[in-house]
Amino acid sequence: MGLEGKPRVLIVDDEHVIADTLVTIFSTTGLDAMAVYSAEEALTLIPEWRPHVAIIDVHLPGMNGIDLAIRLKAEYPSCRLTLFSGYSSTVDLLEKARLDGHTLEVLAKPVHPTELLSLIARELTFYGRN
Repeated sequence: MGLEGKPRVLIVDDEHVIADTLVTIFSTTGLDAMAVYSAEEALTLIPEWRPHVAIIDVHLPGMNGIDLAIRLKAEYPSCRLTLFSGYSSTVDLLEKARLDGHTLEVLAKPVHPTELLSLIARELTFYGRN
């Protein structure tokens, strides 16, 4: 994945207000941020746009965020992934993924945007961008 231009951050959340607000916040800090509202939309966008970081809600319509993260880890291993959720049932989905050999961490909603910005900065340091 090329690193030219601004760092790209993809937000995948079916709650439009949350996703759009995060895009606005991230864009004002110099990131190239984009929102999609389903895993399927993410899978359509990612091959062309190639985000450096993806922030994914666990509970999405259709494919859930954990299945999306597992697929992205396999197909785009350099894309850094962060999951977040406001549901306690996420534990069951994480356990199923763990039993299948996938270790994923989930931030609990609500997540303050400054926490997400710090996380993105750490992930981009992985690429040597900061």
